[in-house]
Amino acid sequence: MTSVPTMSITAVATKLMCLAAAATAAVTVTACDSQAGPAAAPATATDVGRQVTVVGSGQVQGTPDTLTVNASMEFVGPDATAAMNQTNERQQAVIDGLVGLGIDRGDLTTTEADLQPQYGSDSATITSYRATNSINVKVRDLDTASDAIGLIVSTGGNAARINSISYSIEDDSQLVRDARARAFKDAEDRADQYAELSGLNLGKVVSITESGAALPPPMPAPRAMEAAVPLEPGRQTVGFSVTVVWELT
Repeated sequence: MTSVPTMSITAVATKLMCLAAAATAAVTVTACDSQAGPAAAPATATDVGRQVTVVGSGQVQGTPDTLTVNASMEFVGPDATAAMNQTNERQQAVIDGLVGLGIDRGDLTTTEADLQPQYGSDSATITSYRATNSINVKVRDLDTASDAIGLIVSTGGNAARINSISYSIEDDSQLVRDARARAFKDAEDRADQYAELSGLNLGKVVSITESGAALPPPMPAPRAMEAAVPLEPGRQTVGFSVTVVWELT
């Protein structure tokens, strides 16, 4: 049996120990490398600039130059045809009279043509029919407004119904511009005061939100009117409200 030299076994053992030590050193170095350098700092949120939000309002007044009348002709007849024929004939007479008065046919608009059965006391038997024809009449020359209403009543007779009248300003673009400018100036003055009170300065505008003022509703009129109708246009208000956000610096 051949014997392994003693020096060879020792040399092998020594080599294995060296390899083990080298492996341990490598692991140690790798562990150190994986933790090298300080941890990254968390990102911080961007500071939101200081702001002030204010609401400003502005109003201007103008004299109306247009009158709109809603007028109806209404008849009750024993049958649908009779009721409709009477209503249509009377309304046509009104329209022809208004055109003859100088009102442009394009300013006459049909808004309703209605026919409804009328029932007796038992709520089941039709006793007659009610026909209604309504028009909007736009009167641009206010000096003829009273004459126009008088013509509607006199021509329509007992069938005439004046439902409403309303004044308006045909071209209010300049009034709107003026009201908008006043609203913004009002908002700016308020914001400037808040900036001064807080010890800051007013910066640039961030946003603007606008809302117009509500228009006045039509004025209801009685179901029958005298021919000579006193009319006063008065003054009409055009208003705006604006919400503005400014930066504070």
